[in-house]
Amino acid sequence: MPPRTAVTRPIPLLLAIALAATTLTGCELLDLAQDCEGTDEARVKETAALDILGARPDGATVPRGFEEVDAGCWADSGEVVVYADRTYAFPGTRAEAAAHYRTVAVQDGWGAAPETPPGELCFTKDAMALRIAFLTAEGLAEDGHGRRPDLTTGAGYSVGVESYANSGTEAGC
Repeated sequence: MPPRTAVTRPIPLLLAIALAATTLTGCELLDLAQDCEGTDEARVKETAALDILGARPDGATVPRGFEEVDAGCWADSGEVVVYADRTYAFPGTRAEAAAHYRTVAVQDGWGAAPETPPGELCFTKDAMALRIAFLTAEGLAEDGHGRRPDLTTGAGYSVGVESYANSGTEAGC
């Protein structure tokens, strides 16, 4: 008679692992399941309407395909973030665009974020973060926008604001 082999049942093992993970992490597993449902739509609209998103330097234009402010929310690791982004094509230099935003951001009550890496533009105000990101051909291609010389000559850039929706956490750079 051949020796009997044990048949393991995977369900009890999986349940034991899930129980152990819940015990070790507390409520974190529930936090990971949070998403944008229930995020105040008025808050998204308010973020999209911020004046700083429309404060562009003279000569900057809204490129084809970017006519609307991209606004909404995203969830990651239990945090829900409200965001709004605007993209511009600017015939001037990056330095000129950066100087413009350093001036208008301060005039609008934004403060330079102390932890901003060199070469980047980031400001904070009322638990929100404002970022100016210069566009590259590679980045546009990765985002599905293909070859866009109107955004990669001169200083194509995006202006974005974000804040946490479900916690007292301040957005930072």
